[in-house]
Amino acid sequence: MIVDFKKIPNWCKLWVFPSSRKFYPQEIEGLKERIEEFLTNWTNEGQSLACSYQLKYDRFIIISVDNSEISLSLKAHDTLTAFILELEKLYDVVLLDKINVCYKQGEFVQYKDLKEFKKMMKSKGVSKKTIVFDNMIITKAELENDWEINIMDSWLGRFL
Repeated sequence: MIVDFKKIPNWCKLWVFPSSRKFYPQEIEGLKERIEEFLTNWTNEGQSLACSYQLKYDRFIIISVDNSEISLSLKAHDTLTAFILELEKLYDVVLLDKINVCYKQGEFVQYKDLKEFKKMMKSKGVSKKTIVFDNMIITKAELENDWEINIMDSWLGRFL
């Protein structure tokens, strides 16, 4: 069951799925419909889940579930992964690769292969003020506080 994203407690489970490209405007409505249909029917051992999502920068699919009273089963995790894999095929994007780098370039969000990003760092194409996205966060509180961070506060800072 879908609930308002604001109603999910801050300590609850969250996943960030960065897309290898921005979703096109004509894809957004269909993408939202698919996500909402999945979340409406997503269960944990037959029990409905209070969950929500956000689509940020037309590039990140963020899904959160209120797991304060339940422990998500392996099957529930697998179902989510299978759904994300379906989206990858349908939209011809990569969503499950959390190692590649998403960063802000002005008001735009870019996505680079880690090797290519390291080359950019060496050639000064990235500064110490660059904002990167930590897509490894796992709670809603981290989304609010630790998702968009200065590169020097991330694991990438050691390469500058």
